[in-house]
Amino acid sequence: MNAASAAAAGAPVLVVRDLAKAFGGVKAVDGVSFSVEAGTMLALIGPNGAGKTTCFNMLNGQIRPDRGEVVLAGKAITGLKPRVVWRMGVGRTFQITATFTSMTVRENIQMALISHAGEAFSPLGKARDRHAGAADALLAQVGMLEQAERACGVLAYGDLKRVELAVALANRPRLLLMDEPTAGMAPRERIELMALTAGIAAEKGIAVLFTEHDMDVVFSHSDSVIVLDRGRLIAHGPAEEVRRDPNVRAVYLGTGATSGGH
Repeated sequence: MNAASAAAAGAPVLVVRDLAKAFGGVKAVDGVSFSVEAGTMLALIGPNGAGKTTCFNMLNGQIRPDRGEVVLAGKAITGLKPRVVWRMGVGRTFQITATFTSMTVRENIQMALISHAGEAFSPLGKARDRHAGAADALLAQVGMLEQAERACGVLAYGDLKRVELAVALANRPRLLLMDEPTAGMAPRERIELMALTAGIAAEKGIAVLFTEHDMDVVFSHSDSVIVLDRGRLIAHGPAEEVRRDPNVRAVYLGTGATSGGH
């Protein structure tokens, strides 16, 4: 089944089956299975050492799993390299923003669009002349068009997060992975960024999987939640259902965990 037919059939954008990874004798991820639907936000939470980042890194190809399968829109992507996975429609944002600080906001988006178009080594025209219209459309989508000519190095942190989101959207992702997207942001900025992401996901039919330490963000902006503890999935369901789960409360929420780990 190709991506178009998978979407048409209502199949999940991402399917993870029995994913596992060990480092030495430590099982970082141990038989995890879940799926993410188009246009929905799935939060992945858990205490320190739960295996969240290891799971993320297997999904986008940075780490090869010991066991299991990752399927994107009906196509197996297990163990493929990150650039291949990216070209197949997986975007990612990171806990620490990574932009070209000396370049303008628009130029950062243009660079992502140039890379996606496979024009990085093309001699045709200057980079600043390419995909300017598409870059501006992405910036308008994340509320940053008015700052298109500013250097990223002078932006406020919350605005950098919006630029990073636009970069992640440049490859027209089917799936967006967001690792601690609101880390370091003020409370109001956190709410605005996640509301923006949820709106874009719903409008564009993008499946979003995110990790987050702020439980207010998790339960306000996720359609469903999965909880890892010591590499194993201990809960999966609608946000309110997971919030009330006694195992979750005992292992994570009930311990006053306000800072997630990996």
